Amino acid sequence: MEEKQKGAGQETPLDKDGDRPLQPSEPAGGAESDDLLTQLSTALREAHDLEDRMLRLAAEFENYKKRMQREREISLKYAEENLLKELLPTLDNLERAMEQGRNSDSASALLQGVKITYQGLMGTLEKFGLQALDGLGKVFDPNYHEALAMESSEEIPANTIISEFQRGYLYKDRLLRAAKVVVSRGPCT
Repeated sequence: MEEKQKGAGQETPLDKDGDRPLQPSEPAGGAESDDLLTQLSTALREAHDLEDRMLRLAAEFENYKKRMQREREISLKYAEENLLKELLPTLDNLERAMEQGRNSDSASALLQGVKITYQGLMGTLEKFGLQALDGLGKVFDPNYHEALAMESSEEIPANTIISEFQRGYLYKDRLLRAAKVVVSRGPCT
């Protein structure tokens, strides 16, 4: 009687023919069950492979980011190297001009050497994007000029640059330094 009570609430699964109870080691669906297990194991293997691939790609990406950061730091550290190499001949020319000035009594030869050196330096800087601002005789523009003084002038119209104390420069399309100028007030009244 105990056996009847024990099994009364539970149904025991039967084999595919329905003749005998299914043993715990036997799968419930036979061939279907084998297919499902094969599909499951294939899906698990694919999931594992994809996870492994994803982890490798993530590691490669991290290595790439670190390499790019190192290259950027090196590039910034030595960014001025080309400019400095281009400026070395200017230093050489200035040294020659100083030596020439010591050995010569002629100021005109020294001036000529300094002028050539200045032109070489400006040519080098222009290769790197520096552009001198021409202000003399132009209309004052506060975006490019800094007025240090204003002077009355009968010949030069108001708001026109009379003289430059310090030349202004653009680097590519950006103002590097504003020109320091004297601006005309126009005629005295």
